[in-house]
Amino acid sequence: MSISDTGVFGSSAGTDYDSIVIGAGFSGLAILHHLREIGQRVLVVDAASEVGGTWWENNYPGVRTDSEFSYYSFSFSKEVREEWNWTERYPSGKEVLAYLQFVADRLDLRRDIQFNSRVESAIYDEASNIWTVNFADGHSQTAKYLVSGMGVLSQAIWPNIPGRESFTGQLYHASSWPRGGVDLAGKRVGIIGLGASGIQIVPTIAPLAEELVVFQRTPNFIVETNNETVDAEWMQFVKDNYDAIYAKAANHPFGVAMEKAEKSALEVTPEERERIFQSKWNEGGFHFANECFNDLATNHDSSELASEFIRSKIREIVKDPATAELLSPKGYSFNGKRVPTGHGYYAAYNRANVALIDTASTPITTFTEKGLKVGDTEYELDVIICATGFDAMTGTLTNIDIVGRDGLILRDKWKNGLRSNLGISVNGFPNFLMSLGPQTPYSNLPVPIQLGAQWMARAISFAEEHGIERLEATLESEQWWAGEVDRAGKATVMYSEGRKAKAWFLGDNVAGKAEEFMVYMGGGQVYQQFCRDAEANGYQAFFATEPATV
Repeated sequence: MSISDTGVFGSSAGTDYDSIVIGAGFSGLAILHHLREIGQRVLVVDAASEVGGTWWENNYPGVRTDSEFSYYSFSFSKEVREEWNWTERYPSGKEVLAYLQFVADRLDLRRDIQFNSRVESAIYDEASNIWTVNFADGHSQTAKYLVSGMGVLSQAIWPNIPGRESFTGQLYHASSWPRGGVDLAGKRVGIIGLGASGIQIVPTIAPLAEELVVFQRTPNFIVETNNETVDAEWMQFVKDNYDAIYAKAANHPFGVAMEKAEKSALEVTPEERERIFQSKWNEGGFHFANECFNDLATNHDSSELASEFIRSKIREIVKDPATAELLSPKGYSFNGKRVPTGHGYYAAYNRANVALIDTASTPITTFTEKGLKVGDTEYELDVIICATGFDAMTGTLTNIDIVGRDGLILRDKWKNGLRSNLGISVNGFPNFLMSLGPQTPYSNLPVPIQLGAQWMARAISFAEEHGIERLEATLESEQWWAGEVDRAGKATVMYSEGRKAKAWFLGDNVAGKAEEFMVYMGGGQVYQQFCRDAEANGYQAFFATEPATV
């Protein structure tokens, strides 16, 4: 590791670094690159031994993006764009990790990354205006600016089922799958949890296991898709049109390079509606969610029409009618959960070795020495996989002690509700900035990551050039943004339907977590305009003078 020799900001010359960034995934790499551009001495720290963030940690069977390759990448480096070639429409986790490693190498980022460095606390000292970052091995480092690049889905949750320690077989959480893999051949495998990870795991391991038992509490509306190979012609087209593709994604509510639908599902005839649904179903993935109609996320009746179309597809694909009915969500409508893509998920249930167990009507009561008990029935298993999700958006930030002014800890600040300005800055925590913090857009993530890193660099540069010692959200801005996040969220079906489905974006997947929107549902392009407005106003909403409040 070495320090970037790109200049020293005078106000932080007494620190080890100008900025310390926690996390070496998409966010950390983008922030490091852009802060270097403005002349900062930057250190990125990560508990892992390699770059990649969630794409290093998650290597379970079937892991891949559910966004297409053409907009699941950075646009800021011409060299990376020209030299990197994707091979799949929906890249595997292994390929995304290789991409991030390529970015780190091509942009010479590794010399400012410190691996195997788990952060235990970060403490702000008001007198010196310095953050001290304390690591698990006992050493500390200091900086003027502290930046979270820890991601949104990395604090894993185990199922709240008693007896886990009694199981004598192999037990894994999807997020900590062994790097060397697991031999499932001839094994009786059970899986708990059917969010995006579980949906990717099921069709991948079904051909490997002797028996696969899927324990389902809440079925999901899955948009099936195909994963074509990216040939040289396709890749060259993307390279030739990268700026236009990225601009389309940046201007889309969900950060995808897709056409915005113009009509309501209620405006067209039943025949035309069926044709459009079928066309976008055939196109696959998020094209169904984003390009069919303009109100699938805002109108309950339209959402329910999409729901029934997908239910009809489940009945068409799954041969056993009883299994098809169990796989068809009925307690909430489309968009009530984050929409996942499927790669043969429904068809996997046509295999003779795959069984679906309904744990909504009869819950799992306990782990046993030999497997899992559902009601009074015991299922003997050799391997149990828990794909039970994450403490999304806030978990990584509240799992360590981030201590601001007057000893205020971030988790305590948020006990009575999330407060931030644009999900970037928090009152009471000067010069602490967040990439993909709570209340940032519900989106294809590389887009807000890149735009957010560039915004941060401009904000810090502005502060340094104007002698502003502290970037910190005002109380008024926090109150405004909390109101806007709540307003925008409640204008969507994600509120009413998400509550029914216990969606993570409302915090309902974590016992005891307050129910509120973890993300901004008003559209990524609207959010970016708010960010531009704050910048045009000279960042006044980030120059707090009020005392912090809990």
